[in-house]
Amino acid sequence: MDSPGNITMPCGFLLQGFSEFPHLRPALFLLLLAVHLATLSGNLLILVAVASVPSRPPMLLFLCQLSAIELCYTLVVVPRSLADLTMPNQGRGSPISFLGCAVQMQLFVALGGAECFLLAAMAYDRYVAICHPLRYAAVVTPGLCVKLALACCLGGLAVSLGLTVAVFHLPFCGSCLLVHFFCDITALLHLACTRSYIDELPLLGACLVLLLLPSMLILASYGAIVGALRRLRSAGGQRKAASTCASHLVVTFLHYGCATFMYVRPKASYTPRLDRTLALVYTNVTPLLYPLIYSLRNREITAAIRRVLGRRRPTQAVGQSLCEL
Repeated sequence: MDSPGNITMPCGFLLQGFSEFPHLRPALFLLLLAVHLATLSGNLLILVAVASVPSRPPMLLFLCQLSAIELCYTLVVVPRSLADLTMPNQGRGSPISFLGCAVQMQLFVALGGAECFLLAAMAYDRYVAICHPLRYAAVVTPGLCVKLALACCLGGLAVSLGLTVAVFHLPFCGSCLLVHFFCDITALLHLACTRSYIDELPLLGACLVLLLLPSMLILASYGAIVGALRRLRSAGGQRKAASTCASHLVVTFLHYGCATFMYVRPKASYTPRLDRTLALVYTNVTPLLYPLIYSLRNREITAAIRRVLGRRRPTQAVGQSLCEL
């Protein structure tokens, strides 16, 4: 057991990254750089495409915010990781200050939390569009979309600030080496000198707010949607209505599935190197998939992207349907 003299408040940490694989670092750098550039290009293209649409349905506004969140999400983690991969003679790891580590973790949690709330807002949008189509334009107004977007951002920010303060008030013992490529919550909790599960309660509370509460709202929305689909007599109408929710469901399963697996578990089950590998996929691959999923499923986004790329100039207004997702 560590003595009180071994419990310190470090002035910084060392991010191990992938320094133990010097021969793989060039290939990993090129791979991550290609994925990062593709992710930035995809999300920026969606933002520009939505901005080019003269009349924006509420779902396009939600997609615009989702792309903005994913854009910032990758910028918080990936550029630092790429820079570390290019640094020669890293030794055990790349240094990061205590404050820098706290800011990175806080921004990462805030953006991830905002996305959790946003997916719940998008589920509500699908619920109104399918269950109350005649009232959709009156209920889901641009003003409501702005309020929901602001609430998502503020909710993620509030939870992230509370979690960051709680984690960085924990004592840290001995080595300050984080077996990770960014300041992730699980890596910091693994390094902290905690003696009981009480110190993990802030993470549990954050998971309840960011994961459980929005997922319950999403399940409630889709429960009502399933009930509405069962009342439709036309099989074609059922398929068309169900297809409007397909891309949102895929993104929701990806986001909540990865987040639940990564963070809803006790500290004792944390395996640093495995979690580092999973986080590599979670922070690089899934943000790349989201623009592909939505751009392939949403006709309005596809038409707007074609307009931006100059492939064709549609004469009719984009936005023929409020439920084309």
